[in-house]
Amino acid sequence: MNAISRFLRLAPALAAAALLSACGINTIPTQDEAVKAQWAEVQNQYQRRSDLIPNLVNTVKGYAAQERAVLTEVTEARASATQVKVDASTITDPAQFQQFQQAQDKLSGVLGRLMMIQENYPDLKSNQNFLALQSQLEGTENRIAIARRDYNQSAQAYNTTLRTFPQVIYAKTIYGGQKPAQLFQATAAAQTAPTVDFGAPAAPAVPAPAQK
Repeated sequence: MNAISRFLRLAPALAAAALLSACGINTIPTQDEAVKAQWAEVQNQYQRRSDLIPNLVNTVKGYAAQERAVLTEVTEARASATQVKVDASTITDPAQFQQFQQAQDKLSGVLGRLMMIQENYPDLKSNQNFLALQSQLEGTENRIAIARRDYNQSAQAYNTTLRTFPQVIYAKTIYGGQKPAQLFQATAAAQTAPTVDFGAPAAPAVPAPAQK
């Protein structure tokens, strides 16, 4: 009888838990954690790229030290990107998120310019260390593009959940503190980031003949 009595006392609570679960009360925190996991992967891939840059810069410097302007620009852009502090809260902070994206997109742009230098230096172009770093960079840029895409998909699903029935009820009550996740925007720099242009640079202008 004691067991039966305990079951009868717990039955309403168990039924309520089952009902709430069926209504999707866990959907918001579940998708929130999924967005955070994808955000962590984005950060991981950008960190992988950041770790490659010092060796890449040193390798290029060994063959094209005269390109100091581009080398300095890459180093400074990397420093700026790594100084942007991000955590899980960045996802829902428009200003911080935009600052992070702008810093990374700027670094993407100057990295593309650095890689184009190789066309003017045959020795650099055939250097095994440079070729290995180039391959790693290309792979990392592809991973970044995929990580950003996956993050955007998770964030879009989460944002939709916050605004649609019945989860919108929970979003305005139990999970009232939840904010929509920011999305990566396809800026011009972001579009060129995944594929570094290794084409030859434009030919220098031919000076006009001197007037006699």
